[in-house]
Amino acid sequence: MDDQGNAVSELEELTLALLHSRAEVERLGEREQLFSSLLGSVNAVLWAFDWREQRMIYVSPAYERIFGRSAALLLADYGEWRNSIYPDDVEYAAQSLAKVLETGAVESREYRIIRADGQLRWLSDKCFVSPLPGVDKGNVIVGIAEDITEKKRLEGELHRLATTDVLTESSNRRHFFECARREFEHARQFGSPMAFLLLDLDDFKKINDQYGHQIGDQVLQRLAHCGATTLRRGDLFGRIGGEEFAALFPGCEPDVALQVAERLQREVQRLVFQHEGTNFGITVSQGLTSLLATDATLDALYARADAAMYAAKRQGKNQIVVG
Repeated sequence: MDDQGNAVSELEELTLALLHSRAEVERLGEREQLFSSLLGSVNAVLWAFDWREQRMIYVSPAYERIFGRSAALLLADYGEWRNSIYPDDVEYAAQSLAKVLETGAVESREYRIIRADGQLRWLSDKCFVSPLPGVDKGNVIVGIAEDITEKKRLEGELHRLATTDVLTESSNRRHFFECARREFEHARQFGSPMAFLLLDLDDFKKINDQYGHQIGDQVLQRLAHCGATTLRRGDLFGRIGGEEFAALFPGCEPDVALQVAERLQREVQRLVFQHEGTNFGITVSQGLTSLLATDATLDALYARADAAMYAAKRQGKNQIVVG
């Protein structure tokens, strides 16, 4: 083949090579476009952090949606992420991130952030040391941060429904006694004083019969609110029966517990209800007792308070009996 033929052949090969390269570039571009599109649709923040340099080296598009902040600013300064963490959770977030260097991965890491617009959001942020070839494994941490605010809200709502009396929004019987037993064990362990109170709405059946069940529900709701607002901070209060409520006073000496019960009695007597132009009030009978050295279980206090409450009923109602 002459020189001209060789030149044509080389030109053809070069042309084919260029066309092949162009096709590869286009395919890579399409893949990159697809990859970017997929990252943009994922509702979680993918991130990579250089531990030694203390800087973020990659963050996915979801960062700006979830944090409401600029990704460019974050890549310039890791403080953007750290400063967005809710103050009470900063220490935990920092410690759990550092732990990944020891364990290789941290699967369960939940903390709150404050978006740029002031919204409080919950994150589930899993991370692990990068296994990528050619990367210093002790240097780069990668992770995925997911917004779990709605999940937390639903968990909180389920907990509220499981522990709260629907009508009065005070603790229900099961939750009240669960908390009360923990306080009882604590008092027994440390020799702390404690008091237990039962109160029952007087003549509730007459109220329902005379004014109707809707008014009866309002009476229970306002009585529960009165109890919750009259007690001290840290006291327990709950509805344990139809018109029966209970209170527990941790760390409370008998004379102080009696003062609280008397204040509650006065506040209940101040309540006024209206029905079709008629005003009426309510009263409660209370049974109060305090922890004794011989009390082996919470049931012992409950039994004494119950007996004292029924004694108050027998003695004319609208009074406190100490048992």
